Amino acid sequence: MNNNNQEYTYAGMLRQKAEELLKEKIKKEEVPVPEIDDKKLLHELQVHKIELEMQNEELRQAVETAETALRKYTILYDLAPMGYLTLERDGTICELNFTAADMLGERRFSLVNNNIKLFINSGSLSEFNNFLDKVFDSKSKESCEAKLGNDNHLYHVFMEGIVTGEDQRCLLSVVDISRFKK
Repeated sequence: MNNNNQEYTYAGMLRQKAEELLKEKIKKEEVPVPEIDDKKLLHELQVHKIELEMQNEELRQAVETAETALRKYTILYDLAPMGYLTLERDGTICELNFTAADMLGERRFSLVNNNIKLFINSGSLSEFNNFLDKVFDSKSKESCEAKLGNDNHLYHVFMEGIVTGEDQRCLLSVVDISRFKK
């Protein structure tokens, strides 16, 4: 890489900006720079460079670890064979996986901020409301059966929910038990 191209890289622009700031600072202070032992200064710069390289390597490893965890989470949550949802107390959907979206018969991202009660069959709605109230009031794991879906496909489901401590949202798992009901 020639010098002209290097000047337009992020590192090159950063260095140029740092040199300009240093010149401005020296002009403002107009204090004579004390003479410093060149060998000592070079040693300090080399040590600092090695420290930065070590920190950079640690950051690279942390990013790699985070990316691996994200891939595992995506597979575990999004592609699970059961539906997972996160609900507000009133039934508003905060998050859901692809299986839950499929059961509700809509696209995943169009369901966020909609109320799950819109997808509960009217015959199961009172039982679901009682279940949701118990989950939020007891703060323990609760379960119920309900009919879930839309006009095209109705699922008999078994739901288990528990409220998380920090954000007071219900983590809900939904399993299709239609085959067992027949």
